[in-house]
Amino acid sequence: MRRTPARRVLSATLLVASVLAPMAAAPATAAPAVPPSRTVAADCPPHGFDRELTARLDKAIEKVRRQAGIPGVVAGLWMPGKGSYVRATGVADTATREPMTTGVYTRIGSETKTFTVTALLELVDDGRVGLDDPISRYIHGVPRGSRITLRHLAEMRSGLFPYTADATFQHDLLSDPRRSFTPRQVLAYGFKHKNTSAPGKKFEYSNTNLVLLGLVVEKVSGLRLADFLDRRVLRPARLSHTLLPRGFEFPLPHSRGYTNQTLTGEVTDSTDWNPSWAWAAGGMISDLHDLRRWAKIVATGTLLRPETQAQRLKTLPTGIPGTSYGLGIFDSGGWIGHNGSIPGYQTVTVYLPSKKATLVLMINTDIAYQGQEPSSLLARAITEIVTPDNVYDRALPRP
Repeated sequence: MRRTPARRVLSATLLVASVLAPMAAAPATAAPAVPPSRTVAADCPPHGFDRELTARLDKAIEKVRRQAGIPGVVAGLWMPGKGSYVRATGVADTATREPMTTGVYTRIGSETKTFTVTALLELVDDGRVGLDDPISRYIHGVPRGSRITLRHLAEMRSGLFPYTADATFQHDLLSDPRRSFTPRQVLAYGFKHKNTSAPGKKFEYSNTNLVLLGLVVEKVSGLRLADFLDRRVLRPARLSHTLLPRGFEFPLPHSRGYTNQTLTGEVTDSTDWNPSWAWAAGGMISDLHDLRRWAKIVATGTLLRPETQAQRLKTLPTGIPGTSYGLGIFDSGGWIGHNGSIPGYQTVTVYLPSKKATLVLMINTDIAYQGQEPSSLLARAITEIVTPDNVYDRALPRP
């Protein structure tokens, strides 16, 4: 199948479903018009930053929002001893111009990986799986599966072909974005291809890895992944507004999402697209309150044994200075966590141990600006101001 420019862009974005940034250049299609800003700070908690710092952050966020054509932004920053900053700016819907608010649900894309890997590591703590077990012990039919370990999958070093880079998958998804995919169906798109490298040889971001880990969790636990996450991760973490949906259901309130990942490259509303294709790699939904809690939990290992968390945080080079990747988690300029990108939405949820600081960003577009993810531009602008020695600046290239 001949690949159009729009499909090449989709391959990168879906394959990432989101890695940090910069992204490959997007088509020249314009983003939705950005209405005049309306910053909502009514639900900002007390003890905020001083007026000067707040004004600097307001200005920096609004500058990026307008330059990158981001319809709406939700930003939360908490720094013990210094204060907090919670803002919503722009719009949740470009048609009605309904203002963005801090209380919306959002699709979190690849931040889902932190939940799936946490579930896997809980099974490690239970003694039911080992990180160095081959995937073939649990799932049959994986190319060279006897040599690929669960650790390789969680580290993005399996060498398995990313199913989102398959041209047939891209066509099938974009021809019917509300279509439901099963984990086995999406894996089949990738398994048609030869492995890209030997296990453990190099870093390559691939959703194939996390879909397999989701299947491992299901097989070992005897539960649907959504049910295991609810029982062992979400409830213990007290995340009452986070879920892995069965289909394209989306709790209210939520913003509309805008993408140019279409067969034509034109901008469209992707709010109700079915995220089943991303599943354990990128299908979850959450909100600002829960992501704030999750940032510290995942970075400090609250739900895991200390020795297991230590393994998780052994990050390895990705080929990009300043960014390393561990077991379903990254370190970018000292900020630990993950970001997410799925058509229409991007997020960043990170924690800086040296300052005990938490940063959460939620936006309602995934359209690149000058080859970079808009969420990463926001994170960089904010951290340049509040933590100049720890700037969220580097990101993984699109394969």
